[in-house]
Amino acid sequence: MKKIAVLGLLALSGLMVSGASNAHPRFYGGVVIGGPIWVPPPVYYSPPPVYVERTPPPVYIERAPQPENYWYYCPETKAYYPYVQSCPSNWMRVVPNGPNGNQPPQ
Repeated sequence: MKKIAVLGLLALSGLMVSGASNAHPRFYGGVVIGGPIWVPPPVYYSPPPVYVERTPPPVYIERAPQPENYWYYCPETKAYYPYVQSCPSNWMRVVPNGPNGNQPPQ
């Protein structure tokens, strides 16, 4: 009786090995007890959401135009603007100097 049980187990394990080798080509022999192992598919997670922080647009403050800090001198008349309204040649820009910086000398 022991011989029949041992032969039965060997035959059963042989069937399982041959069936497993046909079902799973990666299996290279050996004794398999039980059925195939089920492995769940990998879980893919979506990437984290992207949050965009909206910043207000930059504010530009326009400055008032700066007064010109130059005097205009006419070499032919040897006088400054506004005392002379026209100059036959080009006006020369002169940096103001002296105690009375707002008015050109007369």
